[in-house]
Amino acid sequence: MKVTEHIERSKGNTLFSFEILPPKKGDDLQTIFSNIDPLMEFNPPFIDVTYHREEYEYKELPNGLIQKIVTRKRPGTVGICAALQHRYEIDAIPHLICGGFNKEETENILIDFNFLGIDNVLVLRGDPIKSEGVFKPNSQGHSYANELVEQVTNMNGGKYLHEDYANGATDFCIGVAGYPEKHFESPNLDTDLYYLKKKINAGADYIVTQLFYDNQKYFNFVDRCRKAGIKVPIIPGIKPIAIKKHLTILPNVFHIDMPQELVLEVEKCKDNKSVYEVGIEWSVRQCKELIKYGVPVLHFYSMGRSENIQKIAKELF
Repeated sequence: MKVTEHIERSKGNTLFSFEILPPKKGDDLQTIFSNIDPLMEFNPPFIDVTYHREEYEYKELPNGLIQKIVTRKRPGTVGICAALQHRYEIDAIPHLICGGFNKEETENILIDFNFLGIDNVLVLRGDPIKSEGVFKPNSQGHSYANELVEQVTNMNGGKYLHEDYANGATDFCIGVAGYPEKHFESPNLDTDLYYLKKKINAGADYIVTQLFYDNQKYFNFVDRCRKAGIKVPIIPGIKPIAIKKHLTILPNVFHIDMPQELVLEVEKCKDNKSVYEVGIEWSVRQCKELIKYGVPVLHFYSMGRSENIQKIAKELF
């Protein structure tokens, strides 16, 4: 079922969903199941599965030359989505990124998604490879998320790269990312909104936001979107703070601000166990206000851990 259909069927009630990371190389499916099982009591209609592209390592050979080696540290998203749908009979939403794929490869993976009965995709440009610093598209690939959205939309209309194939038209519900505090590469909020609208105009059906800790940032973001004519559902992304280092790590990685009230609460903590509890309390307060506001879904970024999300959900659902 499509995300938009799940939201329509909820009749105004806020749904619960979350995102998982593929396990690291060497781990198995049980690693994922052990984190998902405790959250199933809250009846998530869908689960997102991130995609982690290949990285590069450089190895010096005996002759002094440098060899570029492609490494992959996590298993494939497609197989994980298939396993989740089989085990839980739930909609798994794979992330589809520009980086690491050309248009032919993108078409092929979308054909696989369609064959597996996957109804939704979350379309992203993707992050740059760590060794490169800036995003570089693949040769014959997409440079921007709106271009990737357009390719999915074309396939939904039966238009493939080299043929029109009406009988093989897909029917994906397309999600995209939104940034309440703007994408770090955008010079300002207006420019960021301009590019978000390009994704919507290309065919996106819903938005999932970057994590944030100040609800007013989300409220302002929704207001700007509505004034710009963006009418699709806007799902807030939530990640509870768990360790004191998150005060510096999260702003650095995700380019977000931390409310001073939260910062002071965390800094007063003598150990990470106390920080963990502060993170839960803050997220519960944050989510209760978002539910009152009428958000369609609360989407949690689990980062491979579910204990604190389970405690938060028990207070909400």
